[in-house]
Amino acid sequence: MNAFKRGSVHEVLWCFEGTMVQEDGCFEGGGFAKEVIDLGGLEVCQVSSFTKVWASHEGGEDDAGATFFHPSPIPSGFSMLGSYAQPNSRPLFGWVLVARDTSNGGTLAKPVDYTLVWSSESSNVKQDGNGYFWLPTPPQGYKSIGLLVTSSSEKPSLDQVRCVRADLTDLCENDASIWDKDGFSVNGLRPAARGVQALGAWVGTFIAQANGSPSSSDIACLKNKASSFTSMPNLSQIQAIMQAYSPVIYFHPDEEYLPSSMSWYFDSGALLYAKGNPNPTPITSDGSNLPQGGSNNGGYWIDLPVDEEKKEKVKKGDIPTSKVYLHVKPMLGATFTDMSIWIFYPFNGPAKAKVGLINLSLGRIGEHVGDWEHVTLRVSNFNGELWRVYLSKHSSGTWVDASQLDFEGGNKPVAYSSLHGHANYSKPGLVLQGNSKLGIGIRNDTAKGKNSIDTGERFEVVAAEYLGSAVVEPPWLNYEREWGPKITYDIGKKIDKVAKLLPGNLKNALKKMVESLPDEVLGEEGPTGPKMKGEWSMDER
Repeated sequence: MNAFKRGSVHEVLWCFEGTMVQEDGCFEGGGFAKEVIDLGGLEVCQVSSFTKVWASHEGGEDDAGATFFHPSPIPSGFSMLGSYAQPNSRPLFGWVLVARDTSNGGTLAKPVDYTLVWSSESSNVKQDGNGYFWLPTPPQGYKSIGLLVTSSSEKPSLDQVRCVRADLTDLCENDASIWDKDGFSVNGLRPAARGVQALGAWVGTFIAQANGSPSSSDIACLKNKASSFTSMPNLSQIQAIMQAYSPVIYFHPDEEYLPSSMSWYFDSGALLYAKGNPNPTPITSDGSNLPQGGSNNGGYWIDLPVDEEKKEKVKKGDIPTSKVYLHVKPMLGATFTDMSIWIFYPFNGPAKAKVGLINLSLGRIGEHVGDWEHVTLRVSNFNGELWRVYLSKHSSGTWVDASQLDFEGGNKPVAYSSLHGHANYSKPGLVLQGNSKLGIGIRNDTAKGKNSIDTGERFEVVAAEYLGSAVVEPPWLNYEREWGPKITYDIGKKIDKVAKLLPGNLKNALKKMVESLPDEVLGEEGPTGPKMKGEWSMDER
């Protein structure tokens, strides 16, 4: 596997026509990948080069410590909003926003003072010199956007950072832990409200708290007051992004149930059932005879062909004609583009459990018709760079930084689909869903088999609301009912049957674990389509 090549969009993206992107090439026009975004009289840009200020060498993730930086160099006319930090257990891969006032309306102001939040002088932590964490005191009507870290006990210059006018800020909340040691903790920050309509922008700064010290909880995020989508990619740019970053998904060597396109699934005999009507209806190739809208009240569902031979064929999907479906949406105040790549599987296979050293088949538990999973690319609208990838896992998922992924063919991230369940992981191996500490859970096995898909080879943009009428949504996307019939399992009987050889305490633990799993994992209900998922209009879960 190759490492991610960090570089600007002009170094890694190819135009849809096949020519290398140049400074004035296929991204001419619009505001995507132009380095600077106007938030409404306040221009911001990402800086991903840094000067080290202070480092600890213990505590935090893997007890490896953390390092604190200033962005450097800062483009002419721009000002720092706060320091940047990240754990030492990861390669340096981050950025922080810097800003300049373009409105002559005082969108930026110097702080009036600083408050010392914490210093490492009295700490026994392994460190490079001493570190001092300062909270800027904003003038009235302004907000601090980040802390300032120095290696000196003297208060920093008031010229070193800027505060932002309050109407250009938004509420933020703690993100992942960056570092903690001896009662002092540092966390990343993210906008509290995140979704297609939310205006909060991720700055890249952090919050810190020490026992008995002043809190830095008043730090704010930025807000895209301009509320425009000029920084978002157009259709040609979406094509180019997919050519550059389309994930490669590998299936387990034993996987029987592979993905398909919608047209293949419908043309192969999928049927629409209506409650109270014993005669199902064949579905047209584009799904145009599927019910549109309405409430998911159990009145309709999709099922496999009645004929057993056809049913078994459809269950297995069809890799050669498979296609993925893109939903492109603004995120974090339109400073990022989320490209959700939806993958359809006609059938989800049965689950297996692991109890200590024993592996158990759970019969038909886990089986269901129609399985939707997705992988989301989060791409910077400043420079077109891939920042993170979201890997869906049943009813939830995980964000993985680009620096933590495996890549093939340049900058194509690799994902692994779990056997039968189709949950996505960044590394091959076994993940237990349940009580991993006790070694009891549903097996999610991933490995590099002979079957794989490059999602950039056959994809269709099915939704990009910010582009208006430029993208026409296919009828099947607005089918908001169930993609499979409801199946009722007597879980207790099945667990008793498969766990006969287990001691009583393990049998009860297994049963409790299975009963705690969501319906989507157990396969009791047919899933709903992409547009009914919460992450369609909100941030990933």
